[in-house]
Amino acid sequence: MKKQVLVVEDDPDIVELLRIHLEDLECDVYSAMTGTSGLEMAEKGKYDLIILDLMLPELDGLEVCRSIRAQKVYTPVMMLTARVEEIDKIIGLETGADDYMTKPFSVREFISRVKAIFRRVNMIKEQILAPKKILHFHDLNIDLEKRKVMLHNKNIALTPKEFDLLVLMASHPGRSYKRDELLNLVWGYEFSGYEHTVNSHVNRLRAKLEPDVSNPKYILTTWGIGYKFNDE
Repeated sequence: MKKQVLVVEDDPDIVELLRIHLEDLECDVYSAMTGTSGLEMAEKGKYDLIILDLMLPELDGLEVCRSIRAQKVYTPVMMLTARVEEIDKIIGLETGADDYMTKPFSVREFISRVKAIFRRVNMIKEQILAPKKILHFHDLNIDLEKRKVMLHNKNIALTPKEFDLLVLMASHPGRSYKRDELLNLVWGYEFSGYEHTVNSHVNRLRAKLEPDVSNPKYILTTWGIGYKFNDE
């Protein structure tokens, strides 16, 4: 079955370039030229990937992404930006984007990133379809199908990336992951120098889950390696 991809971009040349290469990946491509129309299409349609430019007429990409996530739409989002200094802003504001690329970008890298997102989504779907749909750890429950986390019977709000990171480690308790390995598995690409992204997400997860951040109960640091989920 073909993947459904929505491209929200106001540059028709870029839209056409992305369309050509996405169709080579056997994707059906839909497009919108403004943030408002892109948000409307994202809310009404069912897509496997949304490619979202940062600077858009009417409504910018950050606001579109926030609105999509606020409505519990978990479709993967790839952000496009022409300004390098916006990268940290995209990550730091935690809009819920899954990946980002700066313009001008390599077509080969773009294709690699898209394939990585599709692989990660398939992996998550396999986890959901597995017999064990809820992970239990003391007072922590992780519902893979509903993408819901409960701690002491209270709902814990996680961003899509925080949830994916937690599920990966909690599905393999005791296994230590290097930071670059987590970056590749959860974000879907290898990008040297951005391991701090993993650190910041782990810190936010701990702040939401751990009763004592200085002495974590669930997400442990493996000194000299990275992180693991407690298997005791």
